[in-house]
Amino acid sequence: MKILVTGATGNVGLSVLKALQELQAPVQVIAGVRSIKADTAKLKAFKVTTVRFDFEDVSTFLPALQGMDLVFLLRPPQLADVPKYFKPLIAEAVNSNVKHIIFLSVQGVENSRIIPHHKIEKLILESKLAYTFLRPAYFMQNFTTTLKKYIVTKLQIFLPAGKAKFTIIDVDDIGKVAAKILTEPDLHVDKSYDLTNGELLTFTQMALMLSSGLNKPIQFISPDLLRFYLVKRKEKMPVMLIFVMIMLHYFPRFQKEPVNTDWVKIISGSEPKTFAQFIQENKSVFGF
Repeated sequence: MKILVTGATGNVGLSVLKALQELQAPVQVIAGVRSIKADTAKLKAFKVTTVRFDFEDVSTFLPALQGMDLVFLLRPPQLADVPKYFKPLIAEAVNSNVKHIIFLSVQGVENSRIIPHHKIEKLILESKLAYTFLRPAYFMQNFTTTLKKYIVTKLQIFLPAGKAKFTIIDVDDIGKVAAKILTEPDLHVDKSYDLTNGELLTFTQMALMLSSGLNKPIQFISPDLLRFYLVKRKEKMPVMLIFVMIMLHYFPRFQKEPVNTDWVKIISGSEPKTFAQFIQENKSVFGF
């Protein structure tokens, strides 16, 4: 069985590759990368074959998809034009006789038509391909990537999230779930799974936990939308990414409180990581 993992060098992609390697299943893993030379070196720790795959270059779709049984598909954050980037990709998957797509969506997608993931799920459903939708909660790794600079330089989390509560998940747990599904796809045909740990936290609570774990006074600041937009534009953040940040952090204030699930343990067989564990494992990333 041949598996194409898109976004292979990103946080989630690397976690999927790691989990697949640990399972030692009789599958052939193909890593979709933008640059064969540069990205193959990044993946030298994994038993994978690399193939050029670029979401922004339609000509790479067919060579990457040919002969694949399963595809682990994710959406790069900067790509919001679903008809432009994903419609031809799904069509090529059908033409290439891909049997099953495992798509990394987002929790609550079924109730939020405005986000790109909703449109991508719809495209996959319309394709009639077998699917599994993974709908993870808020990534803990956002704190070591997107939010890291503010935490390190200003001891702040600066987001318009107010008092909204968030379910959370570590990408390593997403990788474990994805790997099990990719190696036992017949058990998960046409299923959707919300992936969370057991916590439901506000950013105020997460800031307090970070303060304790990092031994630094991390403050949560919730600006109004105009202030958030102007500050981020001054920092030269792309407009589309600002809108993504607003969708992730502001809209939950007006939505139904998310619910935790047990799917991580049920599918992967292991307990999902807690936020406190994540902080301890990543203390060195912040450099305090």
